[in-house]
Amino acid sequence: MFAVFAVLLIASHAPLLRLPYFWDEAGYYIPAARDLLAGSLIPHSTPSNAHPPLVMAWLALCWRIFGEGATVTRCAMLGLAAVSLLGFFRLARAVSSSMVAAASTLLTAIYPVFFAQSSLAQVDLAAAGFCFWGLEAYVRRRGIATAIWFSLAALAKETAILVSLALCGWEETLGQLLVLLLPIVPLALWYDYHYSHTGFVFGNPEFFRYNVQSNFHVLRIVLAFLLRIWQTVGYLNLYVLTAACILAMMYQPLPELSPAAKQEKTAGSKLRQRIPVAIQFAFVAIAIVYIVALSIIGGAVLARYMLPIVPLIILICVSTVWRRLRAWKAVLCVVAAAFIGALFVNPPYGFSPEDNLAYRDYIRLHQGAEAFIQSRHPRARVLTAWPASDELSRPNLGYVARPIQVVRIEDFTAEQLFAAADETSRFDVALVFSTKYQAPSTLFDRWRRWQDWKTHYFGYHVDLDPVAAAAVLGGKLAYVDRRKGQWVSVIEIQIIEEASADPPVASALAYTDSKWHECVFTTTQTCFPGVSAIHDPAEYFAR
Repeated sequence: MFAVFAVLLIASHAPLLRLPYFWDEAGYYIPAARDLLAGSLIPHSTPSNAHPPLVMAWLALCWRIFGEGATVTRCAMLGLAAVSLLGFFRLARAVSSSMVAAASTLLTAIYPVFFAQSSLAQVDLAAAGFCFWGLEAYVRRRGIATAIWFSLAALAKETAILVSLALCGWEETLGQLLVLLLPIVPLALWYDYHYSHTGFVFGNPEFFRYNVQSNFHVLRIVLAFLLRIWQTVGYLNLYVLTAACILAMMYQPLPELSPAAKQEKTAGSKLRQRIPVAIQFAFVAIAIVYIVALSIIGGAVLARYMLPIVPLIILICVSTVWRRLRAWKAVLCVVAAAFIGALFVNPPYGFSPEDNLAYRDYIRLHQGAEAFIQSRHPRARVLTAWPASDELSRPNLGYVARPIQVVRIEDFTAEQLFAAADETSRFDVALVFSTKYQAPSTLFDRWRRWQDWKTHYFGYHVDLDPVAAAAVLGGKLAYVDRRKGQWVSVIEIQIIEEASADPPVASALAYTDSKWHECVFTTTQTCFPGVSAIHDPAEYFAR
């Protein structure tokens, strides 16, 4: 079954295997794995986040055997995804029927977040997979196996320890309680090692501030809690399965057909098997602990952090639908179609591109723009923001053949670009891109309070689009590409040789009457016909 899962995963991800590294892959996990390959458990080419090194060690081992490269990395991660699916199938079969296990595993494999994360060099899916193996051993009362799998989960990502800790509340025997607490030991040893070599325990100070210290605001915790619930039961069309489960609860359980009854087309007296109530409550307890904990810690409210619990919810919902609805196959086919649709079609709300195939669009956009820079301006100084700054300066990430000098800014908001415009002598070209997916229109667009909350608590900001960015920097748009709500542009900075008698203070583009009009802010504060005079360019762009 592992071989079947691995082959199917690699085949379904075949068009993605050669993609360069994306976002956090490029920013942390790949540099950390390369450092480990060179012999250092603690990353030194990137600030250490204190994540345990198990997944990075796996990548380093695969690189040592097969050679370093994006395709090897993606296949290595797909191997871990196959292990995860196999563990989930075994867990589902241990608590329910083989039919439910097969359907739940298929839906988990095609759920957009799981599918997208399957080939990405990140740690959340691997940690989830080891948790599934640990849960399977736990329900079968295999103590040593339980401790080993949960220890591996904690060494893949530290937050996986929450699963075994959540189960401690259900245990009455001292022996099983010790088994569940044992995974704390290897995790504590890792942190002790990290502290002895770096002087801090939970990652570098900036990482700790962003993920822990800055989150202790009641309103922020409440908002994150609501977002975590949404990611657990509704995100990326997961609500279709949740709604089907709620609908199924309105019907009585169906009788199980014995082989003889199937031949005679008569119903048996035994009802279809359900997941034992105690196990369902244990799954829910794990979900509650995860949701609460990750509402308090974790700077970015990313859906991939919930991978250890979302498949458990899928399993419970599939079991309920199978047990109570005669048309369960048709219902689950609709759910599967919804999941596949969400994999290709971006939702009508903000989300992380790494949660479906939008990450592929991001990579293709950046490949095109950075190839343009490399061919047209190979020796240029490029103004850009992370992660493009790493993409240009680190050829091993797969975007450029040679390092390109970069001048880094935080993002492409009006404030950052206006500050950069005052120092155009420092750079020759600007690579500007969408740092966040912006849905065309959302329910909360006109709710100013929600926008303020996102900005204050979750780092939300609005990037200037390519035309406005070029106007602020005083450059010329040389390259623009857009894909499904994401975009990238290359701006060539124009050096002004002569100044006019009445030079413009700033220039911009204003959108009126369904057209873009160039608007020049001069000392007389005038604009082109049809565009109202704007007295403060900075205020204009901020709005």
